[in-house]
Amino acid sequence: MRSLLPPPGPARLLAVITMVMTLGQGLWMALSAIYAVTVLHLTTAQLGISVSVAAAIVLLCSIPLGHLADRAGPRTVQMWSFLILTVLTGALLFATDFWPYLVIVSLQGIAYRSGRSARKAMIAGLVPAADRVTVLAQIRAASNASVSVGACLAGLVLAVGSRAAYQGAVGFIAVTFLVTGLLTVKEPAVPPVPASAGPALAVLRDVPFLSFAALDGLLTTHAILLDVVLPLWVLRHTGAPRWMSAALLLVNTVLVVAVQTWAARGADTPRAAARASFQGAGCVAAACLVFALSDGAALAPACLLLVVGAVAHALGEVRQAAGSWGIAFDLAPDHAQGQYQATHAMGADIGKMIAPAVFTWLVLDHGALGWVVLGAAFAVLGAAMPPVVSRGLRTRDAAGDTAGEVTTAG
Repeated sequence: MRSLLPPPGPARLLAVITMVMTLGQGLWMALSAIYAVTVLHLTTAQLGISVSVAAAIVLLCSIPLGHLADRAGPRTVQMWSFLILTVLTGALLFATDFWPYLVIVSLQGIAYRSGRSARKAMIAGLVPAADRVTVLAQIRAASNASVSVGACLAGLVLAVGSRAAYQGAVGFIAVTFLVTGLLTVKEPAVPPVPASAGPALAVLRDVPFLSFAALDGLLTTHAILLDVVLPLWVLRHTGAPRWMSAALLLVNTVLVVAVQTWAARGADTPRAAARASFQGAGCVAAACLVFALSDGAALAPACLLLVVGAVAHALGEVRQAAGSWGIAFDLAPDHAQGQYQATHAMGADIGKMIAPAVFTWLVLDHGALGWVVLGAAFAVLGAAMPPVVSRGLRTRDAAGDTAGEVTTAG
C-alpha cells in the first residue's frame, strides 16, 4: 500500500484521509439501496425519487459550494463537511419513513459535494502544479483499494442480513466520516481567497472551461458501461455466465489500482493532458467494438471478448482520468480552484443523469450496432478535446495579457 501513496507530506496525508473516507463510501455504495428498502421499508419508487431529488439539489449547489471553499478556505470547508456528514449518517439510524430519508440523503449529497470540491482546492493549494496529476493518480489508486475493502465489508453485512448488522454498518460509516473530518485538521491550511472586484462566480462566464466540463462529463460516462450496461448485456446478449459481470468489475478494480499512477505519466501540461484524454477515449471506443463482437457469442468466446474489452476499457478509464485532472487544474485560475473544480464535477453529474437511459436503449435494444454507435461517439468526443483545450489556453493567455496591461497602466 505504501507504494501506492505519495511521498510523506501533505499529499500523503490527503491520500490517507481520502482512503478513510472512501472506505465508508464503498461500504455505503454497496448497502444504501438495500438499507433503504430492507430496514426503512421504502418502496423502489420512493428510493428512486430520493436519489433523483438529491442529485438535482447537488447539481444546483455545486458551484456555490465550490465558491465557499475558495472564500472560507478549503481545509475548513472539508473539515465541517465531513463532521456534518457524520451527524447526517448517524441520523439515518433514526429515520423511519420516506420524508426523513429524503431530507437526510439530500443534505448528505450537499455535504459530500462540498467536501469533494474543497479536497480538490486543497490539492491545488498544497501540491505543486507539476505534481498534481501524479498525486491525484496515486490518491485514486489508493482510494480504489479502499473502496474495494468497503465493498468486501458490505458483503459480510449482506451475508448476515440482520437489522443490527445493517445499523452497525451505518454506524461504522459515520465513524469513517468523523475520522476524515478530524484528520483534516492535521493538514496545512490553504488560505482563503479574498473576494475580487469581478463576478463572484466567474466560471459561469468562462465559456472554454464550461465547454471542457461538458465534453469531459460526456467522456466520463464510460463508467456507466461497466456499472449498468455490461451486467445486462452479459445476461441478455451473450452466452457468458451471470457472474461474469462481477469478474469484469474485479478486472477493472485491479487494473485501476495497478496502473493509474503509470497512466498519469506525461499528462502534466494542458496539451499533453488533452492528448491523454483523446488516447483514453480511443481505448474506450475500442472496448465498445470488442463488446460488440460478443453479441450472441457462446460461453468461451464471450468470456474472452468481455475480458479483453474490460481491459481496454480500464486502460481508457485511467488515461482519460489523468487527462481530465490535468486540464481541470491547469485551465482553472488559482484564486477560484474551488468553484472551477465544482463546475468540472457538474459535467460528470449531468453525464451520469443522461447516460444510463441512452446507453441501455442503444445497447440492449440495438445490440452490436448500439456498441458501434457508442464507440464512434467516444472517439468523436476524444478528438474534440485537444481543440477545446487549445481554445481555453488562448483565452487564459489573453486574459493574463489584459491583466498585465491593466497593472502596468495602474
